[in-house]
Amino acid sequence: MQKIKSLMTRQGLRSPQESVHDLGPIESFRIPSKEELRELREEPTDPQVQQEIINSIEEVYFSNDSFDIVKYELEKLPPVLSLQELEEYRDKLKQQQAAVSKKVADLILEKQPAYVKELERVTSLQTGLQLAAVICTDGRRHLNIAKEGFTQASLGLLANQRKRQLLVGLLKSLRTIKTLQRTDVRLSEMLEEEDYPGAIQLCLECQKAASTFKHYSCISELNSKLLDTLEQIEEQLDVALSKICKNFDISHYTKVQQAYRLLGKTQTAMDQLHMHFTQAIHNTVFQVVLGYVELCAGNTDTKFQKLQYKDLCTHITSDSYIPCLADLCKALWEVMLSYYQTMQWHETRDQDEAETVSSVSDGSNVTATEENSFDRSYVKKKLEHGLSRIWQDVQLKVKTYLLGTDLSNFKYDDFIFVLDIISRLMQVGEEFCGSKSEVLQESIRKQSVNYFKTYHRTRLEELRMFLENETWELCPVKSSFSILQLHEFKFMEQSRSPSVSPSKQPASAISTAATLFEQYCSGGNPFEIQANSKDDETEDVLASNGYESDEQEKSAYQEYDSDSDVPEELKRDYVDEQTGDAPVKSVSRETLRSRKRSDYNLNKVNAPILTNTTLNVVRLVGKYMQMMDILKPIAFDVIHFMSQLFDYYLYAVYTFFGRNDMFESTGLGLSSSRLRTTLNRIQESLIDLEVSTDPTGTLTAAEERKEKVPSPHLSHLVVLTSGNSLYGLAERVVATESLVFLAEQFEFLQPHLDAVMPAAKKPFLQQFYSQTVSTASELRKPVYWIVAAKAIDYEQMLLLMATVKWDVKEIMSQHNIYVDALLKEFEEYNRRLNEVSKRVRIPLPVSNILWEHCIRLANRTLVEGYANVKKCSNEGRALMQLDFQQFLMKLEKLTDIRPIPDKEFVETYIKAYYLTENDMERWIKEHREYSTKQLTNLVNVCLGSHINKKARQKLLAAIDDIDRPKR
Repeated sequence: MQKIKSLMTRQGLRSPQESVHDLGPIESFRIPSKEELRELREEPTDPQVQQEIINSIEEVYFSNDSFDIVKYELEKLPPVLSLQELEEYRDKLKQQQAAVSKKVADLILEKQPAYVKELERVTSLQTGLQLAAVICTDGRRHLNIAKEGFTQASLGLLANQRKRQLLVGLLKSLRTIKTLQRTDVRLSEMLEEEDYPGAIQLCLECQKAASTFKHYSCISELNSKLLDTLEQIEEQLDVALSKICKNFDISHYTKVQQAYRLLGKTQTAMDQLHMHFTQAIHNTVFQVVLGYVELCAGNTDTKFQKLQYKDLCTHITSDSYIPCLADLCKALWEVMLSYYQTMQWHETRDQDEAETVSSVSDGSNVTATEENSFDRSYVKKKLEHGLSRIWQDVQLKVKTYLLGTDLSNFKYDDFIFVLDIISRLMQVGEEFCGSKSEVLQESIRKQSVNYFKTYHRTRLEELRMFLENETWELCPVKSSFSILQLHEFKFMEQSRSPSVSPSKQPASAISTAATLFEQYCSGGNPFEIQANSKDDETEDVLASNGYESDEQEKSAYQEYDSDSDVPEELKRDYVDEQTGDAPVKSVSRETLRSRKRSDYNLNKVNAPILTNTTLNVVRLVGKYMQMMDILKPIAFDVIHFMSQLFDYYLYAVYTFFGRNDMFESTGLGLSSSRLRTTLNRIQESLIDLEVSTDPTGTLTAAEERKEKVPSPHLSHLVVLTSGNSLYGLAERVVATESLVFLAEQFEFLQPHLDAVMPAAKKPFLQQFYSQTVSTASELRKPVYWIVAAKAIDYEQMLLLMATVKWDVKEIMSQHNIYVDALLKEFEEYNRRLNEVSKRVRIPLPVSNILWEHCIRLANRTLVEGYANVKKCSNEGRALMQLDFQQFLMKLEKLTDIRPIPDKEFVETYIKAYYLTENDMERWIKEHREYSTKQLTNLVNVCLGSHINKKARQKLLAAIDDIDRPKR
């Protein structure tokens, strides 16, 4: 193929494509001549055939201009050339070329008019361009003339004026930039003056100005510096905000809030404020406790600073515990007061803004108003929610401190002071956020129960020691004595809020209407309380030897001595039964006389009868109530321990003076079932009857014994066997009446105890009063019965009655000698009662019980004497009635008791002698108060007079039927 191409080149032949490329633009698109066109038209052609020839042309010929036709055709040649085939192929190509030329000629002829028209337009355009060139040439010439004619000086003036204006603007900008450069000095001064709103306002204005001149390169650096300054202001603002937590200052806080408002970070400020308050609580308590720990340690060792707060609290000593707690509460109070004042500030500001918005409600700037309203709402909710958070943090810190030390060995006053502080703190919490301080209550309850168990156990042991050393001498107190006069009960007279601690409240307490925050808002601290104010309080409760005054005492003895030689029954004209209870200011002769009869008190003013031990128990009760009033959650435990004090005192009095198996066999019902139940309960629950500890005993038994107290023993100095002292009557009176006095005080305190007792535990309190306190007066009967049983010789009277002959045939007018002997015994008994009353006032109920016991025993002795009679006539029965009537007549002059006890008991027995068989059988069944011996003797004595043997057997069988259930 290369050979053929080189041959064609040497012969000067070119390919059709190269020939076309050599043609000029006009020549390549030369319009065929008319002759050529005619020849082409004259050639006979079939359009369909021509189209088929064009369609037979290979697609490659229509690809692009860079296609090499010659190369393509030469490459198609076969290896062995055939002239005939080449000629045929050439003819085919010529036909194709002729068809294409024919087609092109047809298209040219078709577009020739448009071509001519376009050529004319080109010619016209060429003419227009030549005209424009001429106009431009003229314009330039005229412009050169104008430049020369309109002087360059005038245009220079305008240019200079414009340049001057630009320079003036530049100078102003430079001065502003210079001012901006110097603002950092003023900002520092304003920050030192704590003018945070002004500093932020200035900084924001500078930033706004800097944004105007940001196209200057120096301003970009200044803008960065202003951003740093603004961050620094925010940091100092945060520090200023943290100072609010400990010492609130209105002007300072107002500046801070205004600054945050300018920054648009009101909500962020509130979040930061709560974080600072939380941090302030932690830092405050840690620093206070750390200071005391380091002070007590006495060295500068820094190891305590690395301890956690919980561990640090365990290093507080007992001596520094209370001062540290007080300082801790003072510091926490300052934090809470600052929070309270912060809330007050926002409330006041919200009210002012609300009034301002309502007065200027023209609809302008609605968006800003809505934003402020949203901020106020957010701040209000945040502050209200923060109340409980702040108080919870305070509780947890104080709880950790409380439980860090064992308070069980503290003195009572010290522990009460701790309770006092915590109670005041709980009042602060209630006023602060309405909280009931469950965390503090639970922690102080644990400490209180732990402390109180130890304290109560020690007090019970002390009470046992006091009782065993008590000589039961009268403790002289004034007639106007009241437990409210004792220091331990002062808290009951103070008018205060129920939640305020009762012990150390200042005397000049402000009205309860004002809260602590209102009272101490302007200054002071509710925890600045004196630890002990006992030195300022004195108790004036003791009397001189039991009398209101020495003159009254002297007068009383003179009056008594002047009438001592006159029989008492001749001195009295009336009986004043109320004398034993009402206090007397002036003692008259009539009062003395009546009182010597009804109330053996030796004319002393009716002061309460109590001992030193009684007074100590009352004081203990006051201390217990003091603790209970401060800490109501342990009210049940305290009241339970208080009941044990009363139980032990009652049990001791019964054990010392009332325990005697002899009176239980009399059938007099001296000890009620309620009293016996109470004594059994006390013995089982409180009294440790075991002598030695059993080493094999279980742990539970040991714990139960630990809660019990050994039974007390009467002091050897108290003698109860001497007849001269009426078998210790004075001591018995002091003991039983002091118990009654103690019961009266418990009755007086019942409303106070009921008010603090949990509802679920109130049945215990009601049972304690109904089953124990009310039985105190019932103890009088068994205690005084022993005196009555020994004071009169009833056995001698039975012997005298046995010598009397009762089967007389005549009605006697003279009573028997045993009646006089019995009355003489009673007179001696009365005299000895008067002697005892010189030592101790014998109240009317006591004297009545003493006389009642003696009269009952005497009457029952009479019945027993009459039941010993072997033979008796009707005249003998009449003599019995005469003797008894004589006894009653004389007895009524010695005592004021009406009716005479067991009078019917004797009279009914004497009159039963006259009953018929049927009546006596019915009488025997109805009167079971008589013993079998007495009833049997009655039947035997009646035998032969009006009852035969058959009737006797019947009556004895009836008596046996009555006696059988008893056996």
